[in-house]
This record gives sequence, structure tokens and C-alpha cells, in this order.
Amino acid sequence: MKVLISGGTGYIGSTVASACLDAGITPVLLDSGVAGRAEFAEGRAFYAGDIADGDLIDRVFAEHPDIDAVIHAAALIVVPDSVADPVGYYRANVSKSLDFVAHLLRNGCERLVFSSSASIYEPGDDLTVDEESPFAPQSPYARTKVMCEGMFADIAATQPIRVLSLRYFNPIGADPKMRTGLQARRPSHALGKMIQAYEDGVPFEITGTDYPTRDGSGIRDYVHVWDLAGAHVAALQAFDRVLPGRHGSTAINIGTGTGTTVRELANAFNSVADKPIEVIESGRRPGDVVGAYTRTDRARDLLGWEARFTVAEGIRHSLEWAALRAERLDG
Repeated sequence: MKVLISGGTGYIGSTVASACLDAGITPVLLDSGVAGRAEFAEGRAFYAGDIADGDLIDRVFAEHPDIDAVIHAAALIVVPDSVADPVGYYRANVSKSLDFVAHLLRNGCERLVFSSSASIYEPGDDLTVDEESPFAPQSPYARTKVMCEGMFADIAATQPIRVLSLRYFNPIGADPKMRTGLQARRPSHALGKMIQAYEDGVPFEITGTDYPTRDGSGIRDYVHVWDLAGAHVAALQAFDRVLPGRHGSTAINIGTGTGTTVRELANAFNSVADKPIEVIESGRRPGDVVGAYTRTDRARDLLGWEARFTVAEGIRHSLEWAALRAERLDG
């Protein structure tokens, strides 16, 4: 099997590519370089360019006519940035995705795995969600994912393409073999901020302490990125069973099924780090939400997939990668 991965030199895309290689699936990477790292394409077929560039997509398929499926992981993903620049986010995540799927249809692509997000949900009273939970996106970023899912569903209803949306919860960790990891030097999510505080010797800020959770801090479902990558491999292998025929779309949540608050994440961090971080409190950021965690029945039933790594293992791998990143990418 051969798969085209858009956003293939980013954090998720490059890790998925490694998991594909380990599973005997050949990845072909496409990335504009806005957020990805060219180093993550070493030893892999790579095209530098934009998903909206029809001539480039045509060339990729002409040179790789045996592509069996596409994983669409190219997107801008920083929630506060989406609040500050909604035009840029809608253009990059929605408009270009529409162009991309048109190019895929023209080239006879029949299978699309879309990187969606759990940020689209309105959590229930117990802060859990499943694939039938109502949507309540709280940021332009989250709304771009809702719009793309709806757009792809409409297209897949009548056109010769099927779309499987994987709704990611919160990825942490790195490829356990340390081939790839977070490409950003200063990531904006909670664990990235903890590592930044650890490296700089400054306190970590919990942004928001008045949420309706067991300790007042936000809650998330932290899934190891290698487990997430394994879910993509499972989705490729199960694709025709999950979506038989020529049309159709569905969505599957990819998470651990366990909620971890920001305070608990900080405690887990301090349990594995060689020096603890100090924790202080501040107000919420624009676009932040209380969070949620998933019920995992559909991923288990349709993909035969369950998360294996713990939050502590994800933190440990993130710290290992941060030390290597400083040497490999930042030095």
C-alpha cells in the first residue's frame, strides 16, 4: 500500500509516516513548509508545495499512480492564532482543503482520511463525548474542522470518494524511536508550555482555574502521538470494511478514554522530570474551553484500536525529544 500524507513533515504527519513505514506502508509526503520540518522527510518521497496547487497534486499522482489513499493532515492548528487571524485560518484550513479534495477527485483518489479535532464537541455534563455528541466549536480553528467535515461529507455523498475523519484528542509524546516529534520550538499547548518552563527554569501557568472539573483546571484526553499514528495505520487497513462501496463518510474519535486535568498533567510531569516545575495560576486564554475526553467504543469496534501508552510515557518521550530537538533542529 502507498499513501499520500499532506502536512507530512509536521508533528502528526511525520509520525504517521514513520508508523506507516513500520507497518509496510509506503508514505509519500506533501508539505508547504509553513510549520513542517524538511528534516522529517529524510529517506521518504517528498514534495514541497501547497495542497491547493493543482499542478503539483497532478504531478504527485502521475509519479505515484499506485497511491491507494490520502491522509490529509495539513492545517494551521493554534487556537489563539485562529482567534487573531480567522481569515488566514479559514483560507488555509477550509478553502485550500476544498481545492485539495477537488484535485484528489480529478486524480481518481477514492479514500481520504481527514485529520479532524475533538475541539468541535460540546461535552456532556460528565465532560465525556462520543461521535454523536453535539458540536459547539469555540474557536475559528475548531470551526474550520466542522466546516471541512461537513464539506467532505457532502462531497462523499455523491462523488467517487469516501472520507474517514479521525477526531484527534490531545497528542503528546514523540516517535519512541526518536525519528520525529514536535517541530515547534515553543508549542502553545499545555505540555509544550511545561517543557518550556522546565527548560527556562520559570513557573508554568495554569490558564484557567474556574472550570467545572474536579480541580478547577481544564481537562483533556492526552493521547500519545505514536498511538495516534497507529490509529491511522488501523484506519488505512480497515478503510474498505468501515466504508464499503464508492461513497460515504464517517468519523471516529481517537483518544484514551481517560480525562487528565492540567493540574494532574503537571503532577505527572514532575513525576518523570529530573527537576520539578513550579506551578502558578492565571486566567483563561481566548478560545480556551473546559475540554473533554472521549468514549472509545467506536475506535475499538471499527478499527480494533486502543491506546497503549500512558500520559507519563508521553511526557517522558516529549522530554527526550525536546533534548534531541535542541541538538538536531535548533543547534
